[in-house]
Amino acid sequence: MTLWTLLAEQPAYFFTLATVLGLLVGSFINVVAYRLPIMLERQWQREAQEALGLPTDEHERFDLCLPASRCPHCGHAIRAWENIPVLSYLALRGRCSACKQPIGSRYPLVELACALLSLTVAWHSGAGMEALALLAFTWSLLALSLIDHDKQILPDVLVLPTLWLGLIVNVFDTVVPLSDAIWGAMAGYLSLWTVYWLFKLITGKEGMGYGDFKLLALIGAWGGWQVVPLTLMLSSLVGAVVGLCMLRLRSHSMGTAIPFGPYLAIAGWIAVLWGDEIYTSYLQLLGF
Repeated sequence: MTLWTLLAEQPAYFFTLATVLGLLVGSFINVVAYRLPIMLERQWQREAQEALGLPTDEHERFDLCLPASRCPHCGHAIRAWENIPVLSYLALRGRCSACKQPIGSRYPLVELACALLSLTVAWHSGAGMEALALLAFTWSLLALSLIDHDKQILPDVLVLPTLWLGLIVNVFDTVVPLSDAIWGAMAGYLSLWTVYWLFKLITGKEGMGYGDFKLLALIGAWGGWQVVPLTLMLSSLVGAVVGLCMLRLRSHSMGTAIPFGPYLAIAGWIAVLWGDEIYTSYLQLLGF
């Protein structure tokens, strides 16, 4: 009996594996969301200094692996047993073992969210290549959402490889036929590109960044052209509701930029997994 056969015949094993893997990947996503923007900022500064003929700043090695994680308050090196997703946070009661300062609750929340999203994908797709592909899609969207929320950037170093991965996966009709994926990438990019330029011509202002075009192209490459309208509709609806709530709570003004990437990611994830069911329910509601 192969591993895939065992996982297919015993779904509980696959669900457990996906959940545990989600916890581990969620821990890594926390690292990516924090470190990748810093890495990119240093790279841009170095490139600018070189272009201007200025001496470049020397920094210690800083990437996704080094230096080792430390407490931001006291510099205590995080030991292996203190870095177990969720469990370490609970065992430490949310505080550093050295200085007793609070550990941000975002870390375990991201890990739990990643685990729940991974479990949902496993439950939706079952053991198979589609589930593995959609797990990668899900993890990438989660990382991009966090980075865009924090820094209002959607790094090409994450967006473009995930877009290409979607096209490669769909060469084998894993999620949708390849032709749908190619048209989806094109439709995703051009739809927001068109909105961007119409808005700019009318108002003279930029309403969104180019990263949003690429993110919707990514979603289209995974789910096909059919998910693009649904993604736009859901993301606009969620974004409008959240924006109005922020204004109501006076946490933002009318001129405050609100990252659109997280709403696109949430809507795109829903559309790729349940787009067919949503369209079918909508047509039934209309009596078709």
